Amino acid sequence: MTELHTKSLKELQAMLAAKEITATDLTKATFERIKAVEPNIDAFITLNEEKALAQAAKIDEEGIEAGSLAGIPIGIKDNIVTKDLLTTAASKMLYNFDPIYDATVMEKIYDANMVPVGKLNMDEFAMGGSTETSYFKKTKNAWDQTKVPGGSSGGSAAAVASGQVVASLGSDTGGSIRQPAAFNGIVGMKPTYGRISRYGLIAFSSSLDQIGPMTRTVEDNAILLEAISGWDKKDSTSAQLEVPNFTKGINDGVKGMRIAVPKEYMGEGIAPGVRQAIDDAIAKYKELGATVEEVSLPHSKYGVEVYYIIASSEASSNLQRFDGIRYGYRSENVKDLEDIYVNSRSEGFGSEVKRRIMLGTFSLSAGFYDAYFRKAGQVRTLIKNDFDKVFEDYDLIIAPTTPTTAYGLGENITDPITMYMGDILTIPVNLAGLPGMSIPCGFSDDMPVGLQIIGKAFDESTMYRAAQAFEQATDHHKKLPTILGGSN
Repeated sequence: MTELHTKSLKELQAMLAAKEITATDLTKATFERIKAVEPNIDAFITLNEEKALAQAAKIDEEGIEAGSLAGIPIGIKDNIVTKDLLTTAASKMLYNFDPIYDATVMEKIYDANMVPVGKLNMDEFAMGGSTETSYFKKTKNAWDQTKVPGGSSGGSAAAVASGQVVASLGSDTGGSIRQPAAFNGIVGMKPTYGRISRYGLIAFSSSLDQIGPMTRTVEDNAILLEAISGWDKKDSTSAQLEVPNFTKGINDGVKGMRIAVPKEYMGEGIAPGVRQAIDDAIAKYKELGATVEEVSLPHSKYGVEVYYIIASSEASSNLQRFDGIRYGYRSENVKDLEDIYVNSRSEGFGSEVKRRIMLGTFSLSAGFYDAYFRKAGQVRTLIKNDFDKVFEDYDLIIAPTTPTTAYGLGENITDPITMYMGDILTIPVNLAGLPGMSIPCGFSDDMPVGLQIIGKAFDESTMYRAAQAFEQATDHHKKLPTILGGSN
């Protein structure tokens, strides 16, 4: 069964339905693969082996229908709450948190009879771009174990790219699905804000966070997104819309489609190898029959500043609940109630989380609210208006996902400004609440380059159609890292 880790989700679906393999076979093979690869990648914080095997056995008893996701293993980012399975957000603050309920997205995973095999490493409370702020471990890039996997969903991306799981869930606040997907050469979708319930996602920035699927192929991604989408009465920000069949029309091509390329996303700071891969992708879309033209998103240049004010302000509010009283880490170095609060938070949070709490608290404080938080909200509206104007004339926007390919472990972690600027191309999408995805589009110095596709609100179907057309016309997604049997 060792070859199963190279199969796509769709191929595994067919094998399970045809009884070529059982859910138990697949689950056992998944854990064998994890144990073989994990020492080199460090993608998982907690494994769920006993419960996963019991669930797989029950699925085999009940039988698997064609087209069902039953029996498909999946990895879960560790900021998504899972009942009776540790949920740490990669923080000392939640090192022993054993939830008593499931996130809505987990209920959907179980309704589909998918098999969660474990919780994946991430930047602490999703704050970071390299998975180096995790309290537990540093995940490595699947293509080169001396480089970062990206973040904050670095464990989710590296686990898929290294063949430990066929699919995973991540979360994206400013690029945390798309950037690690680009760095690891896989497909990552940040859906429209409201497409997927956030109930049970440990909040970082409530107006920006969104859960999304990470897979090795575009069609696999579309299949998984359909399974986890939908309105949820427990989440007031989820959209009460019917969930489309995202694979319907996915092979219809891009002939006649109008695609925009923002000049601001192709300017200074884009590495030459990344620019070349994007230029080649633009040429491919033209060859496939799409019209591709340059446009302007003039306010996107303010995205990073706006994001770090809004996200940090919301984080400072959301993280107030972690106080050493109700659950999670509590300092033993205390003399009174104030010590419990202060010392538990000082010892329980890492430096990047503390930095953002302080920045957010400052931005919301008396005398600075109007100058920072209110102003950031006004510029956020201008950024959204820029996108709305472009989408009056175009179906999609394409651009690089990241300015560079993956960099070395330890290379930027002590320079927060450089780390923050790494999200300059992904952040505006979150600020506007739009869907964005990254697909493999080439290589630079043997490391993957990601093409970012941005769509209209709730029009993920058109994005998948364009992504599928590119994937079918190229072979970038077929190139595998050495750890998965490739020759990079």
